[in-house]
Amino acid sequence: MPADEPTNLEVAEQVSTILASEAIPSIVIGAVALAAHRYVRFTEDIDLGVVADAGKMRALVDKLRSGGFEVQFHTPDGDDPLGGVIDIFGSFGLVQVVNFDERFPAAIHDALSGEDVRVSPSSPLRIIPIPQLVALKLYAGGLKSKSDILELLRRNPEIDVEEIRETCRRYRLEGLDEILKELGP
Repeated sequence: MPADEPTNLEVAEQVSTILASEAIPSIVIGAVALAAHRYVRFTEDIDLGVVADAGKMRALVDKLRSGGFEVQFHTPDGDDPLGGVIDIFGSFGLVQVVNFDERFPAAIHDALSGEDVRVSPSSPLRIIPIPQLVALKLYAGGLKSKSDILELLRRNPEIDVEEIRETCRRYRLEGLDEILKELGP
């Protein structure tokens, strides 16, 4: 990548700032959040979790395009567990704005009202706390998410498992106890 091209992280920070200017707070989810919590695995994108209605998502797409970004908006259908995804792509890679509105907004709201951990002290990018990250992984389902939860908990043995259990109970998510059994004593 040429020296004058932005990095994926720089674009994610720009997108987060644009989101904030539209009164849509965001939080880093996905593999980058896992890495911030000591579980590094390969990823090619940065995912930002938000809660926004369809009108705000469409307005955001327009604002990003007018800002010079290449953007594709994936609108949800009735079976979609997400409230739409905006892909921002270019030579830097991919940044995704993942919307949980009307699907699972509580995890994003709780994460945003929780501890303020940043990618770096000067970055606008906040990292989702482990309890909400585990909840999002349970919500997503599948073997990869289960594996992510196991590794995340293995690499953070000091984590309060009861807090995670309570968080998942509050969101009415099932399956954590089965995953915890695989961790052993």
